[in-house]
Amino acid sequence: MSATRLIETTPGNFSLVLDAGSTPADAAVSDAGHEPNGYFWEGVAAFLVGTEAPGLKDRFAYDPEGGMFCAYGADREALEDLGMLLDEVAADPARMTEVLTSAEANGFEFDD
Repeated sequence: MSATRLIETTPGNFSLVLDAGSTPADAAVSDAGHEPNGYFWEGVAAFLVGTEAPGLKDRFAYDPEGGMFCAYGADREALEDLGMLLDEVAADPARMTEVLTSAEANGFEFDD
């Protein structure tokens, strides 16, 4: 099951949504001293885009809240690609730990 869902909010505009605090990776996030809220997931998305998918940079915007991560824009393909990246991390605690370790090693700070 996918952690993210893509919604067409108006014709040609899309939102990628993840309900924070509802993923298999949440325990790994908490164990690392973070809160798996929407702002944390924005950091995960930004880190993944910056390190693993630089072609997605500037193709959508973020609008997280405490209980929800959201990225939005008109580029459906970019949001689908981001969704695949996030789904992979959200489903796998070991992958989340890998991302957190890499982020820490690179001086990346999460806003959670």
